[in-house]
Amino acid sequence: MFNKIKAVQELRSQANQIKKALEEEIVEGSGGWGKVKIKMDGNQDVKSVEIADDILGDKAKLEAGVKEAANDVIKKVQKVMAQKMSQMGGLNIPGLGGK
Repeated sequence: MFNKIKAVQELRSQANQIKKALEEEIVEGSGGWGKVKIKMDGNQDVKSVEIADDILGDKAKLEAGVKEAANDVIKKVQKVMAQKMSQMGGLNIPGLGGK
C-alpha cells in the first residue's frame, strides 16, 4: 500500500516538473498572412493575442485569421510538449512500462 502511495507521489512530482518546464516555453502561431498572432505557453495557456489594425473592420478576415493562428499555435505547442516530455523522460507510470 505504501509503495502505491509513494508511486503516486512520484508521479505527481514528475507531472509538476513537466508542467513547470512547459510553462517556460512560449510559442507563437499566426494566421491571416501574419496579421493575427497568438502566443501560448507549453501548457496551452494563451499569453497574448495581436491583431493588425487593418483587418479589424473585416469580420470574416478577422475570424479566419484567429482560427488559423489558433490552429497554428496549438500544433506548434503540441510538438514542444512532445519534445519536452521526451527530453524529461515522460511520466514513468508503474505497471505501464514505467520505472
